[in-house]
Amino acid sequence: MQTIEKWKQKARALKQELHALYFACKDKRTPWYAKALGVWVIGYALSPIDFIPDPVPILGYVDDLILLPLGLAAVRKMIPPAVLAECRIKAQEASAEPKRKNWIAAGVIIAIWIVLVVLPFLWFRRYFL
Repeated sequence: MQTIEKWKQKARALKQELHALYFACKDKRTPWYAKALGVWVIGYALSPIDFIPDPVPILGYVDDLILLPLGLAAVRKMIPPAVLAECRIKAQEASAEPKRKNWIAAGVIIAIWIVLVVLPFLWFRRYFL
Protein backbone atom coordinates (compact mmCIF):
# COMPACT_ATOMS: atom_id res chain seq x y z
CA MET A 1 0.00 0.00 0.00
CA GLN A 2 2.86 2.40 0.66
CA THR A 3 3.99 2.06 -2.94
CA ILE A 4 0.58 3.18 -4.20
CA GLU A 5 0.66 6.16 -1.85
CA LYS A 6 4.13 7.12 -3.11
CA TRP A 7 2.89 7.03 -6.71
CA LYS A 8 -0.10 9.18 -5.75
CA GLN A 9 2.22 11.72 -4.13
CA LYS A 10 4.43 11.78 -7.22
CA ALA A 11 1.38 12.28 -9.43
CA ARG A 12 0.23 15.20 -7.23
CA ALA A 13 3.71 16.72 -7.36
CA LEU A 14 3.78 16.34 -11.16
CA LYS A 15 0.37 18.00 -11.45
CA GLN A 16 1.57 20.85 -9.20
CA GLU A 17 4.74 21.27 -11.29
CA LEU A 18 2.71 21.37 -14.51
CA HIS A 19 0.51 24.06 -12.98
CA ALA A 20 3.60 26.05 -12.03
CA LEU A 21 4.90 25.59 -15.57
CA TYR A 22 1.59 26.97 -16.88
CA PHE A 23 2.05 30.10 -14.77
CA ALA A 24 5.69 30.38 -15.89
CA CYS A 25 4.63 30.25 -19.55
CA LYS A 26 2.34 33.22 -18.91
CA ASP A 27 5.09 35.22 -17.16
CA LYS A 28 6.79 37.97 -19.21
CA ARG A 29 10.20 37.18 -17.72
CA THR A 30 10.23 33.65 -19.15
CA PRO A 31 12.23 33.40 -22.42
CA TRP A 32 10.23 32.63 -25.56
CA TYR A 33 12.00 29.30 -26.16
CA ALA A 34 11.13 28.14 -22.64
CA LYS A 35 7.52 29.16 -23.24
CA ALA A 36 7.45 27.22 -26.53
CA LEU A 37 8.80 24.04 -24.95
CA GLY A 38 6.60 24.58 -21.90
CA VAL A 39 3.47 24.78 -24.02
CA TRP A 40 4.51 21.56 -25.77
CA VAL A 41 5.09 19.77 -22.44
CA ILE A 42 1.76 20.95 -20.99
CA GLY A 43 -0.02 20.01 -24.22
CA TYR A 44 1.57 16.57 -24.23
CA ALA A 45 0.61 16.03 -20.59
CA LEU A 46 -3.02 16.97 -21.23
CA SER A 47 -3.37 15.39 -24.66
CA PRO A 48 -5.06 12.02 -25.02
CA ILE A 49 -2.77 11.34 -28.00
CA ASP A 50 0.64 9.85 -27.16
CA PHE A 51 3.65 8.95 -29.27
CA ILE A 52 3.11 5.35 -28.20
CA PRO A 53 -0.56 4.54 -27.44
CA ASP A 54 -1.26 3.48 -23.84
CA PRO A 55 -2.86 0.12 -24.80
CA VAL A 56 0.54 -1.07 -26.08
CA PRO A 57 1.79 -3.23 -23.19
CA ILE A 58 4.41 -1.52 -21.01
CA LEU A 59 5.70 0.80 -23.75
CA GLY A 60 2.46 2.77 -23.77
CA TYR A 61 3.09 4.10 -20.29
CA VAL A 62 6.88 4.25 -20.51
CA ASP A 63 6.76 7.17 -22.94
CA ASP A 64 4.69 9.13 -20.38
CA LEU A 65 7.06 8.16 -17.60
CA ILE A 66 10.12 9.25 -19.60
CA LEU A 67 9.10 12.06 -21.97
CA LEU A 68 7.07 14.10 -19.50
CA PRO A 69 9.73 14.26 -16.75
CA LEU A 70 12.46 14.93 -19.35
CA GLY A 71 10.41 17.75 -20.86
CA LEU A 72 9.73 19.22 -17.42
CA ALA A 73 13.42 19.04 -16.50
CA ALA A 74 14.43 20.76 -19.74
CA VAL A 75 11.91 23.58 -19.28
CA ARG A 76 12.89 24.05 -15.62
CA LYS A 77 16.49 24.68 -16.68
CA MET A 78 15.36 27.35 -19.15
CA ILE A 79 13.15 29.32 -16.75
CA PRO A 80 14.87 31.80 -14.40
CA PRO A 81 14.89 30.36 -10.84
CA ALA A 82 13.13 33.39 -9.31
CA VAL A 83 10.28 33.13 -11.82
CA LEU A 84 9.92 29.39 -11.23
CA ALA A 85 9.86 29.87 -7.46
CA GLU A 86 7.10 32.50 -7.75
CA CYS A 87 5.10 30.28 -10.10
CA ARG A 88 5.37 27.32 -7.73
CA ILE A 89 3.93 29.48 -4.95
CA LYS A 90 1.10 30.58 -7.27
CA ALA A 91 0.40 26.95 -8.15
CA GLN A 92 0.26 25.97 -4.46
CA GLU A 93 -2.12 28.84 -3.71
CA ALA A 94 -4.29 27.95 -6.70
CA SER A 95 -4.54 24.30 -5.63
CA ALA A 96 -5.61 25.36 -2.12
CA GLU A 97 -8.58 27.33 -3.51
CA PRO A 98 -11.84 25.47 -4.04
CA LYS A 99 -12.32 24.39 -7.64
CA ARG A 100 -15.08 26.11 -9.56
CA LYS A 101 -16.92 24.29 -12.27
CA ASN A 102 -16.66 25.66 -15.77
CA TRP A 103 -19.95 24.65 -17.35
CA ILE A 104 -19.26 26.56 -20.57
CA ALA A 105 -16.07 24.60 -21.25
CA ALA A 106 -17.86 21.35 -20.42
CA GLY A 107 -20.67 22.29 -22.82
CA VAL A 108 -18.21 23.06 -25.62
CA ILE A 109 -16.39 19.75 -25.13
CA ILE A 110 -19.67 17.81 -25.08
CA ALA A 111 -20.81 19.63 -28.24
CA ILE A 112 -17.56 18.72 -30.01
CA TRP A 113 -18.01 15.05 -29.06
CA ILE A 114 -21.61 15.09 -30.29
CA VAL A 115 -20.52 16.60 -33.61
CA LEU A 116 -17.74 14.01 -33.95
CA VAL A 117 -20.26 11.22 -33.41
CA VAL A 118 -23.14 12.62 -35.50
CA LEU A 119 -21.23 13.82 -38.58
CA PRO A 120 -19.81 10.40 -39.58
CA PHE A 121 -23.27 8.89 -39.10
CA LEU A 122 -24.85 11.53 -41.36
CA TRP A 123 -22.09 11.11 -43.94
CA PHE A 124 -22.53 7.32 -43.93
CA ARG A 125 -26.32 7.64 -44.21
CA ARG A 126 -26.04 10.09 -47.09
CA TYR A 127 -23.66 8.03 -49.21
CA PHE A 128 -24.48 4.44 -48.32
CA LEU A 129 -28.18 4.30 -47.46
